[in-house]
Amino acid sequence: MTVLLAAFLDGLLREPPARLHPVVGIGRLLAGLERFWRDDARAGAAAWAAGAVVVTGLAAVLGRWTLTLEAPWRLAATALLLWPAFSLRMLLEEVAAVEAALARDLDEARTRLARLVSRDTGSLDEAGVRMAALETLAENLSDSLVAPMFYFVLFGLPGAWLYRYANTADATWGYRTPRYARWGRFAARADDLLNLLPARLTACLLGGGRDLAALRREAARTPSPNAGWPMAALALALGVRLEKAGVYALNPSGRDPVAGDVRAGLARVRAAGLWWLGLSAPLAWGVWGL
Repeated sequence: MTVLLAAFLDGLLREPPARLHPVVGIGRLLAGLERFWRDDARAGAAAWAAGAVVVTGLAAVLGRWTLTLEAPWRLAATALLLWPAFSLRMLLEEVAAVEAALARDLDEARTRLARLVSRDTGSLDEAGVRMAALETLAENLSDSLVAPMFYFVLFGLPGAWLYRYANTADATWGYRTPRYARWGRFAARADDLLNLLPARLTACLLGGGRDLAALRREAARTPSPNAGWPMAALALALGVRLEKAGVYALNPSGRDPVAGDVRAGLARVRAAGLWWLGLSAPLAWGVWGL
């Protein structure tokens, strides 16, 4: 089945080369659209919509092309087109690399972590590095796997790639800087909307459904309407505090995370990701015959 074959490619090959990666292409598309930048929310929304049409249109054309192939080749081609839309292996490896670096040198771990998070890592202590690593591990389980596969099950390749486009646009334009505060407003709201269900589903996959009241309470501590759900679920499951100084503290009565908590978090996220892939495969087969 397509999902399992795409998961096999992810596990075997990790990511396509950067020069061939569709997400890199989306980044170039966004950079091109930014040539029309104006300090205006409507202009940003129009640019976002134009990019969405290009990406989903191309995905739809390629999806239609796969229908012309014989069944085994159709599955293989669809899996190849789906594979770059999600990632589990790279997420696990990158977070594990932060912990491995932390065992050698704090500054090395800070540098490694800076590749994964937008916050300033230069002043983080060991606990702060582990908190940020666990937060990005939980949040990106939703962004990098659960959400794109969720939209693939619902809408096929155009759904998966619309999500990947929206998530990349938010990462590019969604920051509240003077340049993007208005231009990127629609991109940020679109990403929020598309993540509403996947973020909560991810929290359940991480074990957050066992105490919904506590999960809701902790998730509400973050400014984001979605990111807090998987992060809070992981914090509660591990019994640790996850804090971004001056912004939020999830499970504030929890302890500081130690090396064993990162290993446990990686194992939990790996298991949740495999469960979701195993569930998505028959769903995609039932909906699309893929």
